[in-house]
Amino acid sequence: MLEVVFHDEYFVAVNKPAGMLVHRSWLDKHETQFVMQTLRDQIGQHVFPLHRLDRPTSGVLIFALSSEVASQVMPMFANHEMNKTYHAIVRGWIEESGRLDYDLKVELDKIADKHAEQEKEPQQAITDYRPIEKVEIPRSTGRFPTTRYCLMELKPLTGRKHQLRRHMAHLRHPIVGDTTHGDGKHNKLFREVYDSHRLLLHASQLEFIHPYSKEYISIDAKVDQTWLRIYEEFGWKI
Repeated sequence: MLEVVFHDEYFVAVNKPAGMLVHRSWLDKHETQFVMQTLRDQIGQHVFPLHRLDRPTSGVLIFALSSEVASQVMPMFANHEMNKTYHAIVRGWIEESGRLDYDLKVELDKIADKHAEQEKEPQQAITDYRPIEKVEIPRSTGRFPTTRYCLMELKPLTGRKHQLRRHMAHLRHPIVGDTTHGDGKHNKLFREVYDSHRLLLHASQLEFIHPYSKEYISIDAKVDQTWLRIYEEFGWKI
């Protein structure tokens, strides 16, 4: 059962578990569980995705309940009228809030995009970031006897593929558990010491003005047990 965090006559939103694909893909032929099919069976009607979350990312994922609503609302995402807030645990300490405006080249999948134009111009990508908590643990991942981590609030102002993961890596503060853009030593430490086998990136909140009722909507999704265990270990407030 998926956790439904919002449901009205136009939309339904769930707290997507980490590791679950949004929809069926020929790139993952062996998978049997998908958010779209599971949610459709759970609420007894078809759902239409309005955006996506990467497979390893958890958190708020919203669907339209008809194709008409989907076609009308999709531009809200394209125009960034849906405000998204993420939380992430990153390597090292970031002491101050900031905005990263750093263009990203289009990431192409070797199989799915093999016929796509290979050399596209980098696209503008902007992320606001704010440190919330930090910790220094008595474990070494290299030259120093201790290792530092930071809990970050991230707000993407554009929607590029893997934007948050790539932006944090660009700042030399990769997200823990990122096997593509991250740091293997830190990923290994979290697996072995904290039993964390996932990307520590969570879509915590989605805010928007409802296109039909004109009400302000804020949808929140709680973190999973892996996050709660780490918060407790580090003495961080939930």
